[in-house]
Amino acid sequence: MSRSVPVVPTCTSLLLALALTACGGGGGVHGSPGGSGAGDPYFPRAGNGGYDVTHYDLDLAYEPDTDHLTGTATISARATRDLSAFDLDLKGLDVGGVTVDGKGARWNRAGQELTVCPHDVLDEGETFRVTVRYSGTPGTITDPDGSEEGWLRTADGALALGEPTGSMAWFPGNHHPSDKASYEVKVTVPKGLRAVSNGELVSERSTGGRTAFTWRTAEPMASHVATVAVGDYDIRRSTTADGLPVYVAVDPALAGAGRTVQARIPEVMEWAADTFGPYPFSSTGAIVERDGDAGYALETQNRPVFPGVPDTELLVHELAHQWYGNSVTPKTWRDMWLNEGFATYAEWLWQEEHGGDSAQETFDALYDHGDRTDEDLWSFPPAKPPSAAHISGTPVYQRGAMVLHKIRQTVGDTAFRALLRGWAAAHRHGNADTADFTAYVEKQAPGKDFDAVWADWLYGDGKPAPAQD
Repeated sequence: MSRSVPVVPTCTSLLLALALTACGGGGGVHGSPGGSGAGDPYFPRAGNGGYDVTHYDLDLAYEPDTDHLTGTATISARATRDLSAFDLDLKGLDVGGVTVDGKGARWNRAGQELTVCPHDVLDEGETFRVTVRYSGTPGTITDPDGSEEGWLRTADGALALGEPTGSMAWFPGNHHPSDKASYEVKVTVPKGLRAVSNGELVSERSTGGRTAFTWRTAEPMASHVATVAVGDYDIRRSTTADGLPVYVAVDPALAGAGRTVQARIPEVMEWAADTFGPYPFSSTGAIVERDGDAGYALETQNRPVFPGVPDTELLVHELAHQWYGNSVTPKTWRDMWLNEGFATYAEWLWQEEHGGDSAQETFDALYDHGDRTDEDLWSFPPAKPPSAAHISGTPVYQRGAMVLHKIRQTVGDTAFRALLRGWAAAHRHGNADTADFTAYVEKQAPGKDFDAVWADWLYGDGKPAPAQD
């Protein structure tokens, strides 16, 4: 639904006209509107152009009984060109007012775009703060593959999940993985409930029958792995052997099993740090919801979300994402295999080193089997999903892991372990795409021939021919 609510006179013209009229103050306008999308090949309207967000400060209040959310988002950003207007992604919810650097700003709604016209043109390189007041019933977004994200109601509260575009259902922002930022999230809920988010809990204060929880994430975070979970959680705090804080929130119905999750995390984290390199964040943990509260597990930063108690392999998968996906984040959604292929191969390595099948046995079983899943596996190459509906398809996960195994076969075990650690270090807290990865591999293994790996396994259509001895 498109709506425009005037607090100051609204932007009623198209973006080009905005740049030439009231947005910039008349004939002296030297700026232009920022783009209404980041140019993603699968989600062209996701994200925005013309600025880079550095920090989100979210002040939220949620009433589970009425499913009503009230929020104030203060977004710190830097203009990457002269801006007469810029867009934020926000789906649904009612906007009550917008300011830029404390001055009232004109704004307009069109679908998921909130177009903001600052009082003064923002110069390239200028830092600015935009504050948006909003409220309403946050919605659920159905992805092209049919899964649900956004703001999900639970039996005792709500769960916010964002991959790939769901975060725009509960706060305005530049919702594309290429723009990462630090966060402070304050969530006020009825006393007796808890609000869990990313990073570290820095305050918990109760007054007048309500409790405010403030969470801080200092390391850069893409908005699709931001989360808020509201409910009656059993909270377990501990530390790993090297002092890393562990914060686990478990639905009380699963509290007994939650102890098992808490006990497994230090072992998995120690193994992962030894395999992938130093952990890139300041805390770890998990949010364990009931079966059915979400249709999938998700690698939300610092503490992954699980629908029910995860087995060890799933815990390994989501914690591996903290390196591959959360710290090293794809530049676009086309590069999803850099998340899922790595996390899936982490499962293979864990099994290999803990009494299960070797990675080679797992690879061979996938290559050789002939059931219907086999058709899914070879339906498209991992680096070229045919559409947005396929970015979480079987080839992205399993064939992506097979690419990594072919690299391992090419360079040998010792060099491959160095590649895993080196890739995580080279792009720590940054973004990378498939071309970055292939260039990195070739640079680290000079003299090795990867042409067949890239052509047949990474980009090639159909099932590659068996290797010749």
